[in-house]
Parts: sequence; C-alpha cells; structure tokens
Amino acid sequence: MQLTQTVSMAFKAISGNKVRAFLTMLGVIIGVMSVIVLIAIGQGTTASVTESISSMGTNLLTVSIQTRRVGMGMPGGFGGFGGGSSSKGTVILKLDDILALEDDDSIQYVSPTTSGSLTVKAGSTNTSATVMGVLPAYAKIVNQGVQSGRYIIDADVDNRSAVCVIGPDLAEDLFGNTNVVGNTLHIDGRKFKIVGVLESKGTSMGGSSDDSLILPFTLAQRMLDSTTISSIYISAVDSASVDAAQEVVENFLYKKYQNDSTYSVMNQTQMLETANETASTLSLMLGGIAGISLLVGGIGIMNIMLVSVTERTREIGLRMAIGAKQGNIMEQFLIEAVLICVIGGVLGIVVSYLIGVVFDLLVSNFAMSYSAGSMLLALVCSSAIGIVFGFMPARNASRLNPIDALSRE
Repeated sequence: MQLTQTVSMAFKAISGNKVRAFLTMLGVIIGVMSVIVLIAIGQGTTASVTESISSMGTNLLTVSIQTRRVGMGMPGGFGGFGGGSSSKGTVILKLDDILALEDDDSIQYVSPTTSGSLTVKAGSTNTSATVMGVLPAYAKIVNQGVQSGRYIIDADVDNRSAVCVIGPDLAEDLFGNTNVVGNTLHIDGRKFKIVGVLESKGTSMGGSSDDSLILPFTLAQRMLDSTTISSIYISAVDSASVDAAQEVVENFLYKKYQNDSTYSVMNQTQMLETANETASTLSLMLGGIAGISLLVGGIGIMNIMLVSVTERTREIGLRMAIGAKQGNIMEQFLIEAVLICVIGGVLGIVVSYLIGVVFDLLVSNFAMSYSAGSMLLALVCSSAIGIVFGFMPARNASRLNPIDALSRE
C-alpha cells in the first residue's frame, strides 16, 4: 500500500511540472532511441550480408590476391601480358593456368575478375560507374542473371567485343528506363553496345551490381589498364566438394607463389563467419556510441532531481516532521527518477519504431532489424540509469534535517 502511495505521489510531482519533466525525459528518449536504432542498423547489416552470401550458394570459393604481386597472362600475350615473363620478383598468372583448374573433378566453373570506375555517357547524360570484367562462367558462379538480352559469352571474351551488360539502376539513370538492349553508350570515350540488362539483386557483398557495367574480361583489362587481378571466383561441383576444391586451389597458388601470405582462399562458411564477426563488432560499436547519449541523459536526470530536492526542501521537512522516515523520503525521490527514465524509455522505443517505419518507406534495398531483446535491454538500461543517477539526489533529500528544512524560505 505504501509503495502504491509513493508511486502516486511521484506521478503527481512529475505532472506538476510537465515541461521540465519532458525536457528531462528528452535525454533518455534520445538515448534509448539511439541505442535501439543503431543496434537495428547493425543487425540489419548482418542479415543483409548473410542473405547476400547465402544467395550465392554453398559451393562458392573466393580467392583474394595481393595485386602488387600478381600479373595476369593472356594466351599469346597482349598489352604486357606475355607468355610468362615478368619483372624480377613478380609472379605472372596465365589465364590458361587459371582455367585449367576446371579440369579438376571437384571444380565446375572459374572466373577471374577485374574492376574499376570509369566515365559512362549516354546522349547528354554521363556518370561514373563501376566497370567489372568477367568471364561467362561468372554469372553461373554467383547466380547473376539477366532480365532481358543476354550475358557475356565466350566469343565476346575471345574477340574483346565492345559489348556490355548494364545494371537496371544504371540503365534508369542513363536512359530513364530498362528497355535498353541494342542501345549504345560510351565508356571512357569508346562506343559499346548494350546486349543485356542484369536482374535487380540489390546490395550484395558490400556493393551492388544494379548500378554497374559488366564487360568481357579481356577488354575490361585493357579499358582499366590493368595488368593485375585481385580476385578469382570459383564454383565447386557441389557443397560436398568444397573442401576438395579449396585444397586444389590452395595447392595451385602455393606452387605459383611459394608463400601462402600472398593470397587467401575462402569458402562460404568462412565468409559468413568473417562477415558476422565484423557486423557484430559494428553493432557493439554503434550500441556503445548510443550508450553515451543515454549516459548524458542520466546526468540530466541527476541535475534536475538535485534542483527538485532544493525546491522542495520545506515539503521534505514537513513530511519528516509528521513521521516520515529517511527511507520514505529516499524512496520517493528515487521512484520519481526511475519513473522519468521508464517513461522516457517507453517513448524512446515508440520513436525508434516510427523511425524504422519511415526508414522502410524511404529505403527499399535495406531493412533495419528490430529485436525485442534490444528494446528490453534499452528499457532496463534506462531504469538502471534512473536508479544510479537518482540515488545521490534521493540520499541528499533523506539526510535533510527537519528543523533546518522547515526554517528555509
């Protein structure tokens, strides 16, 4: 019964000065909202990356190579890609050597890639776009399809044909629609024919193919003036063959470099683990940053409660004079602080949810991921803030001398 009366008195004290109470809550509202929203962004990033990696299948291997050490040789040689000669200390990989990996029973498709940013122009519209050079097998390795037209074919690679496959977003930017098969555009001043439009896949692996151009690998190397590569995509025959395929690739690269620190070979499981670790670290960092704002809100609570104790000195003295104990006074002010934080926490949860709704309406290719756990954590933290930062004002109030308190103006 006494607790109920104390809570009722706390509500009356808070409602007696609504503006000050709301401004005090504002720090908690912003803090709780920040914690929930930033954690939701971190969890959304984790979910997006996991979905992107999983969509490529379970039999993908990704090879990353230190480009300053690697050259790419073409059959017959061109543009500096000779038949294996290199500057001292540099290892040159021939395209034929890489494609020979497909002869192994555990490997189905192989595609080296090269990419860079070039100026693309269509009519009077020009922009900077990511240009990626691939082999036809790349589409099968990463499940990349076309919504119209065709993909890069072997003849395009062999003849270095001036053709490209365009992402749907880039097509919209340059032409205003995606019905662009057969149209032409200029890449760094060179005329290209559009032979296909990619299917929309949204953000994937930290980037998006929707606003990029796909070129034949051989021509892309010349356009990008690239004598090195940084990645090779490999598809194992099936998920059961991934380990065997990875061993074949690692042995091949080790024979070339005699140094396993020059390259890395990752399968989907390893990529998922790495991505999730990175995303978890990001979530913790964002949550920590948001927690600082919640801490600042707690300091505001303590400041206002100290002012409240000073203003209500006579009230405290009167309550003590008629029999209230120190514990009763301390309990009242502590409950007031906790109530302000809890109400602020609930309002912060509501605001964070509304932000998520607006975010989903404005951003179509990324979704914030809310969880009941993060909301409960934010609410518990806000309550703890009320107890911690409300303790000192409550203790000061309980230690007032009744005679001195009543004698103050």
